[in-house]
Amino acid sequence: MANGRDRREPVFGAPATEAEAQDFRLSSEDRAGGNMAQKRASRGGGGGSGRPPSRQRKSTRKRRGRSLWSKLFYAGVVLCLWGIIAVGGVVAYYAAKLPPIDELTVPKRPPNIAIMASDGSLLANKGETGGRTMAIKELPPYLPKAFIAIEDRRFYDHWGIDPVGIARALYRNLNRGGVSQGGSTLTQQLAKNLFLTQERTASRKIQEAILALWLERNYSKDQILELYLNRVYFGAGAYGVEAAAQRYYGKSARNVSLSEAAVLAGLVQAPSRLAPNRNPEAAQARAELVIAAMNDLGFITPGMTKTALGAPAEPVRAPGAGSVNYAADYVMDVLDDFVGTVESDIVVSTTLDPAMQNAAEKSLVDELNEKGQKFNVSQGAFVAMQPDGALKALVGGRNYEASQFNRATTARRQPGSAFKPFVYLAAMEAGLTPNTVREDSPVNYKGWAPQNYDHGYRGAITLREALALSLNTVAAKLAIEVGPRNVVQAAQKLGINSPLQAVPSLSLGVSEVTPLELVSAYAAFANGGTGVIPYVITQVKTAEGRVIYRRPNGGGLGRVLDPMTVAMMNDMMHSTFVIGTARKARIPGWTLAGKTGTTDDYKDAWFVGFSGNLVAGVWLGNDDGALTKRVTGGNLPTEVWHDFMKVALKDQKPVPLPGSERFLRPEDIPVADAGAQPGPPRESAWIPPQQQRRGGREKNFLEKLFGL
Repeated sequence: MANGRDRREPVFGAPATEAEAQDFRLSSEDRAGGNMAQKRASRGGGGGSGRPPSRQRKSTRKRRGRSLWSKLFYAGVVLCLWGIIAVGGVVAYYAAKLPPIDELTVPKRPPNIAIMASDGSLLANKGETGGRTMAIKELPPYLPKAFIAIEDRRFYDHWGIDPVGIARALYRNLNRGGVSQGGSTLTQQLAKNLFLTQERTASRKIQEAILALWLERNYSKDQILELYLNRVYFGAGAYGVEAAAQRYYGKSARNVSLSEAAVLAGLVQAPSRLAPNRNPEAAQARAELVIAAMNDLGFITPGMTKTALGAPAEPVRAPGAGSVNYAADYVMDVLDDFVGTVESDIVVSTTLDPAMQNAAEKSLVDELNEKGQKFNVSQGAFVAMQPDGALKALVGGRNYEASQFNRATTARRQPGSAFKPFVYLAAMEAGLTPNTVREDSPVNYKGWAPQNYDHGYRGAITLREALALSLNTVAAKLAIEVGPRNVVQAAQKLGINSPLQAVPSLSLGVSEVTPLELVSAYAAFANGGTGVIPYVITQVKTAEGRVIYRRPNGGGLGRVLDPMTVAMMNDMMHSTFVIGTARKARIPGWTLAGKTGTTDDYKDAWFVGFSGNLVAGVWLGNDDGALTKRVTGGNLPTEVWHDFMKVALKDQKPVPLPGSERFLRPEDIPVADAGAQPGPPRESAWIPPQQQRRGGREKNFLEKLFGL
């Protein structure tokens, strides 16, 4: 035994067999809580615990309960983790479809162009938004609060997404059995307006939430609210509160009342359905909800609530035909020539006069409403300007909402006899005078045989009378005498830019022109001989007040007519009011001149006339070229012009026509009874000495030319 080979380890209990002696595995009875414990419990030993059997069973049930809840808790944690991973994956997937966050920027708001009248009042807002950007500090405090109250009452408490608001919306929608309330915050709505489409899908909502978080991280609450108020859509092409206030209430958002602010705040939920000018009852019902919400949140006092509910907002209805938009469109057409691309809000000051614009629209529309059906005339255009070319009124059609086509600036129509002054101008420059005698008799030039309006002939007649009576035969003979090319040049140097055919029939106005260029050409007679380029913009500034364009002095075509020629032309065109086709247009106390125009087939009727301080022209006809029922320049257009000038010249001191001291006597000024029949034609007090020397030779020339 000394060598230890017979050494044995002590054992406790003898194994039954050799195999058992070699088995070291634990049986189920040997494990804790196994049969061994149960046996001990059954023997009353309890493992030495000393607990009675009933208490042993309760302890076992508790351990089993704890084990079940542990398993459930574990499973819940695992599910939550997997849910978070799944949501994170979905968010990551849709976030990957957005631009990189580090490159994300708020897109620029389309610029607004505020077009101002000559008196500083707002004529129109142009651009995609319909109104300029407004700062929060410019608005009455209750206006932004109205939006918070009805759209996102926890706006200043959440971080872009409002779980409380979502839960509240879900609860109300479930109770009401449908989708009656959304859970989107103002920040989410802004994100949608700035970056996303209007589709309502799960993917878009996820992207909306992501972008809302980005906005909250990069902008303050007030900045987000300001962005929202300037970007949200209010219907009728109005984006932002300024555009909406102008569109529905005809005022700036700075001046809206509490009841008006409530309507605007309620409108964004459904701009088409809740527009106050289309559905005032629904708009008011929604506004009352807004006011109640503001009262509940303490945004307004009970007294303010009572006042607002007792005085509902009344939307303005655009008066008349909205013709100011024709003028505003023309401003937009020429604006690029002065400022190029517009990248921020600008203010454009113009020469347009609101009173004259309204008077022009009223005179035109009233005439068409009263007599249009009877005479089968449906459209018209009106242009008025100062003799230097400054536009004061521009009406491009009967109703802007029905048709935006600007007939005053774009439509080319035959001017008829309103073109004759350029023929007589060429004749005056060729040496003839108003007292020159020509024969009113039949004429035939290479098969072209124009006739007078009444198909009659008067024999020998002065050019003054021939123009006043709008005799076609005399005008045709003059065009042939002086040459059609000289007639074209006379018209072009006064500002007619439309293509003109150098043919004898040009004398009767067969080449088409626009109302704007025809009135501009007549301005040279009213200002003493200076060619004008019509203008409407005087200054352009940024919204902050920085001047980016100011019209320089001058800018016309320079002197194009000799003062003596101007005097002779005004002498003849003044006779149109005294003995001729414009007698209906006379205004007591004013020296006026002008010319009527009618095409042979009665498609177009014109009148362009002027005083020493204002030039105005009217066109009447049909867009499709349909014949009127004998509308002539001497009836409807003359009436429109007269009604306008009565308003435009009211309370102004009469201004003489250039050169009138050479030809006008006091007794030639019309008396108060504008309807009185004129007396026999008076010979002008101004008769150039050379007239007597030329008269015989001129008559002999015509006899040889026409075989008279």
